[in-house]
Amino acid sequence: MTSTAAREPATEIDRPGIAYLVAAANALVPADKGLLAIDESIPTCNKRFAALGIAETEDNRRSYRELIVTTPGLADSISGVILCDETIRENTSGGHAFATVLANRDIVPGIKVDRGTHPLAGHPGEKVTEGLDGLRERLVRYAESGARFAKWRAVFTIGPATPSRACIEANAHALARYAALCQETGLVPVVEPEVLMTGDHTAARCGEVTETVLREVFSQLHMNGVVVEAMLLKINMVLPGLDCPIQESVEDVAEATISCLRRTVPAATAGIVFLSGGQSGDLATARLDAINSAELPILPWPVGFSYGRAIQQPALSIWDGQDANAAAAQRALRQRAENNQDARRGKYTSSTVLTPT
Repeated sequence: MTSTAAREPATEIDRPGIAYLVAAANALVPADKGLLAIDESIPTCNKRFAALGIAETEDNRRSYRELIVTTPGLADSISGVILCDETIRENTSGGHAFATVLANRDIVPGIKVDRGTHPLAGHPGEKVTEGLDGLRERLVRYAESGARFAKWRAVFTIGPATPSRACIEANAHALARYAALCQETGLVPVVEPEVLMTGDHTAARCGEVTETVLREVFSQLHMNGVVVEAMLLKINMVLPGLDCPIQESVEDVAEATISCLRRTVPAATAGIVFLSGGQSGDLATARLDAINSAELPILPWPVGFSYGRAIQQPALSIWDGQDANAAAAQRALRQRAENNQDARRGKYTSSTVLTPT
């Protein structure tokens, strides 16, 4: 005999596998850790090597990334590392897969899965991120290689007539489809809509654009059935353009950023991690510290970091392509990671003069 007793409606969290993904997403944003991005494309990594006179070879890229993932004590401040396609398929000099080395050190391996930005047809100067073709199969392979989360980046340039509605919608839709495929595959999606710092726009203009972008992104995520409890948002801070004559204080940036996120990001979202986006390492850390300050309202989500150059650059300069410098480079890397850990606690201090570069 069928019971007529009322039953609680099913929730998104009841979907097969989603509870696991929620726990995995939460594990990426513990109280005082963050993500380290070493997912630069080959051309980008080579460009940074060239600036320092380091030979632009596959072996040097592998050696440098091995230096990073084997840094002693890195897991004390870093919860996850984002790899690129080249790195996740490579081994250390000892013959161990990079993803395995990270997992053995209690650091979650992740993977960048987009295939870069390309010109958006009919909209000069604007970009759309590509890589959806064959993504389902690639995600399965990455999961088999040890990845537990993924990242997809879209970019938006602020100008007199940009970003256009077409650019916002195209990129938001791609981000949502990517995120849905990740959750289907059992990977936590990191959704990264980046409003670029290039230009002379004001912080207020950045805030307006960031709000518009985030509203569309979360609308598309909802439409595509993405469970926000099982994803992270990687986002820019609300900043003036690099060429803007008025550069706000770290406190003003924190207030503007928090206001923007409170108006647009669902409270159920597993966490927010900031990208550095061209900020100097010290500024990125100081602004993160201000956002996590006890003087500001309690936030509904964990707020951490997912920095690349802002953590890596001192180590890369010290290493300089020389194995003899590896230990010193690792100490610098760990120090920068620990600085951002302090910023997550709202306890970062620095004697550095904090001016944009």
